Amino acid sequence: MATRLRIAAVAAGGLALAGLGGAVAFHRAGEGPDGAATPYSREVVDRQGRLLRPFQTDDDMWRFPGAIAEVDPLFLRMLTAFEDRRFASHPGVDPLALVRAGGQWLRNGRIVSGGSTLSMQVARLIDKREDGRTMAVKLREMARAVRLERELGKQRVLDLYLSLAPYGGNVEGIRAASLAYFGKEPRRLSPGEAALLVAIPQSPEARRPDRHPEAARRARDRVLDRMLLAGVLKPEQVASGKAERVPVARRQMPTFAWHASGDAVAARPAERVHRMTYDRTTQETLEVLLRERVRALGTRLSGALIAIDHRSGQVIARIGAADPLDAERQGAVDMTRAVRSPGSTLKPFIYAMAYEAGLAHPETLIEDRPSRFGTYAPANFDRGYQGTVPTRVALQMSLNVPAVALLEAVGPQRFYARLEQAGIRPVLPRGEVPGLAVGLGGVGLRLADLAALYAGLARGGEMPELVER
Repeated sequence: MATRLRIAAVAAGGLALAGLGGAVAFHRAGEGPDGAATPYSREVVDRQGRLLRPFQTDDDMWRFPGAIAEVDPLFLRMLTAFEDRRFASHPGVDPLALVRAGGQWLRNGRIVSGGSTLSMQVARLIDKREDGRTMAVKLREMARAVRLERELGKQRVLDLYLSLAPYGGNVEGIRAASLAYFGKEPRRLSPGEAALLVAIPQSPEARRPDRHPEAARRARDRVLDRMLLAGVLKPEQVASGKAERVPVARRQMPTFAWHASGDAVAARPAERVHRMTYDRTTQETLEVLLRERVRALGTRLSGALIAIDHRSGQVIARIGAADPLDAERQGAVDMTRAVRSPGSTLKPFIYAMAYEAGLAHPETLIEDRPSRFGTYAPANFDRGYQGTVPTRVALQMSLNVPAVALLEAVGPQRFYARLEQAGIRPVLPRGEVPGLAVGLGGVGLRLADLAALYAGLARGGEMPELVER
């Protein structure tokens, strides 16, 4: 009887102190009770909000704001059933859990189980200075937990747990953990994945699957067994969960639109979320295609690509280099912004100006024969010639001599000025003036400018402004 009274006294004392709430200071200077000062990873997302590329916080963590709506409901049921089954009804502390923890403390002379609720865990995660398993620390956690629930409510407290729970190393929060260990968002989790994410925060370093996969597996399986007893999972779900392989390595965070994402964050470092006009599916598909194509061509080569919606001018995908991390291919160079020779890509605009000026039309016959324009003697790529052909055929076959002949008729300086009027920034070698070689790549252009030119061609001559945000 005396022991039970002592246990009751411990529990009652804890609850009384917890009821003080605001009487105990529980946050670091400048940080609110909701962890507002906690730095979160910057994100670059596509037009639908899908993650393109995240960036580590200034303290080198992967940490994202958590939200109940963005997490698989199965994980939430398993979390509350395993960690805090009376979460929905208690005020921040669980009296029954405190009675159990107090009894263990009296029997063992030390804290065996702290009776921590999810709210108490959040209080501890916000104020990371306090360590240890002393009774004084636990009582302060109770006070903090009550105040958190009173000021924020259950949903926000659970959101904070989803944001701050430790998952080993520099990974915090369920979203970062799901990306790091499974390579996917936590909206859809298997029973095994959900169980692992429930288990790791209890001992994040000892249960890191990338370092201690066997310990992680045992902890996951214990969670699955408990969920069976709690009625959260069915036997077949537990069996399939235990059959799942535990990840033995961390996944790389998404790195789509590497250069564009870096540009967006550098331009507006104060913003946490940068929404782009890109489409992640298109971006990912084109990155794979470009990388495979460039690798097939050999080493020390790279490539760049821009896909735009000519109707709106929105950039759908932008790839600055085939492999941004390949130093041999100079992947750090964003070739969509670099000045390069456009080759024959300006020919359609030469023909367009010639047609516009009435100097030719698609059926006008033009000679494709060895020709000299002053000291300039252009030749076709295959060194062959087609003779007399309509200009539309000459353009379709990308013949060089007809293009230079039309450029001579239009006037290379006039053509160059027209490019500038369109907002394009062509670059000539220092001291050079526009000449006939401009039509065959003898001028520097940026891929972004070239894409805008072609969008204007598709819009009947109206140049769009390219938009990425």
